[in-house]
Amino acid sequence: MWTIYHNPRCSKSRQTLQLLQDNGVEPEVVLYLETPPDAGTLSDLLKKLGIGARDLLRTGETAYKELKLKNMELTDAQLIEAMVANPKLIQRPIVVHDDRAVLGRPPENALELL
Repeated sequence: MWTIYHNPRCSKSRQTLQLLQDNGVEPEVVLYLETPPDAGTLSDLLKKLGIGARDLLRTGETAYKELKLKNMELTDAQLIEAMVANPKLIQRPIVVHDDRAVLGRPPENALELL
C-alpha cells in the first residue's frame, strides 16, 4: 500500500505524486491540510521516516515563530501536538510504502521506496 501526504499547492508535492504515477504507483492521496493526521499517526510516520519531530517541522511558517517552536526544551510530543493543531508546519510531501517512508524533498527520494 502506498500513501502520499500531499499538498496540491506545493510544487514538490505535485512533482512527487507525478513521479510515483509515472512509475506505475497510484497512492492513496491524503490532503493533510484538510484532514490532518492525529498524534498517533504522526508518531508512526516519524518512526517510518527515522527522524525526530523537530526534523519534520517547516521552520519558515508563521506558526513556527508564533508558537516559539525553536525552543529546544520542547519535547517531541509537544512538537507533534503543534503539528496536529497546525498542519502547515508538517514537511511535505511524505510518501509511505508499507513500513517505510520518505520525504519527497527532492521528489526523487520517493524512488527509494520502489
